[in-house]
Amino acid sequence: MFWKTDKKYFVISLFFLSFSLSGYSQEPKDTEDWSRKPETVTPGKKNKPPSDAIILFDGKDFSKWTSAKGEVQWKRKSGAMEVVKGAGSIKTKDGFGDIQLHIEWRTPKKVEGDGQGRGNSGIYLMGLYEVQVLDSWQNETYYNGQAASIYKQHIPLVNASLPPGKWQVYDILFKAPVFSEDHKLLSPGYVTVIQNGVLVQFHVELKGPTLYVGTPEYQYHEAKLPLMLQDHGNPVRYRNIWVRNIEL
Repeated sequence: MFWKTDKKYFVISLFFLSFSLSGYSQEPKDTEDWSRKPETVTPGKKNKPPSDAIILFDGKDFSKWTSAKGEVQWKRKSGAMEVVKGAGSIKTKDGFGDIQLHIEWRTPKKVEGDGQGRGNSGIYLMGLYEVQVLDSWQNETYYNGQAASIYKQHIPLVNASLPPGKWQVYDILFKAPVFSEDHKLLSPGYVTVIQNGVLVQFHVELKGPTLYVGTPEYQYHEAKLPLMLQDHGNPVRYRNIWVRNIEL
């Protein structure tokens, strides 16, 4: 019995010795990956976009945008665009799929209304999936409808909002949903949002397109669709909008 027990430990010791020695037989180059050379991208400086960014709005014109009513009727003020009540939402002329989106926004300095009536707008990824824009500085509303929420789907991790009249920043990473050739959902969409340098949404799964009432469900759509900025009747401003196409 004593011999059998010793034999068991002897076999185990040989196994670990063999495993340890096999690790030392590898060379450093055995784990080097030369399959894909990363493209060189020059980072932006002083709030400038990186070298591979597509500039959607730099304060000069609306050449990259359109609306359901034809030409964009929003105002341009001090290098920013401002929502004009009743002019309608606007969307990009080009479509996008997986992206990194940078956008700066500002709610009115003069506080009017409360809840959803205060500085309300929205950024619609693919024109379907809304990241909420709202004055959420000391302004109570349902939590999956406050600033940086994935509207009616995901509450932000924290409230990183600045006071009304201050410029705020969203950096959004978006993985678009994928559909099969026969229009079945293969994988849902995912969103990460950083607001004013603070992580507020981390790789949250989209349940479907944004709905005000009801439970969202995916419907087939193209792999690339325009971004949309919402006219919700409040004079919210946007500036310094750029996007990077990414492969995830």
